[in-house]
Amino acid sequence: MFSHVMVGSNDIERSKRFYDALFGKEAHLDDKGRLVYRRGGAVFMVSRPIDGKAASASNGGTVGFDLDSPEDIDTWHRRGVEAGGTSVEDPPGWRALSYGKLYLAYLRDPDGNKLCGLHRPAQ
Repeated sequence: MFSHVMVGSNDIERSKRFYDALFGKEAHLDDKGRLVYRRGGAVFMVSRPIDGKAASASNGGTVGFDLDSPEDIDTWHRRGVEAGGTSVEDPPGWRALSYGKLYLAYLRDPDGNKLCGLHRPAQ
């Protein structure tokens, strides 16, 4: 359904350190200076705002990353916190929701963007 997700940053170098650590791999830098990460056909990008104004986090917005296992989510969350992110909401763990059981973890990146690591077990 989605082709890509892009978040804004006021400090691309800081974001690169954070997201390289979070994803465990180095970003590709495109010709416009944006960070590009690919996984499983999905693209996640970080950019300075094109309008030249300051980047700000969406209130109520979340970028979700589909991960392979609860262990991968725990690693993702730990890397994010160690790289300067902030753990938010409940600790990583299973949630029983009306649409099924999910393993979730939430972070805010250094610019305040809310991120979610998600694992949906086979039904």
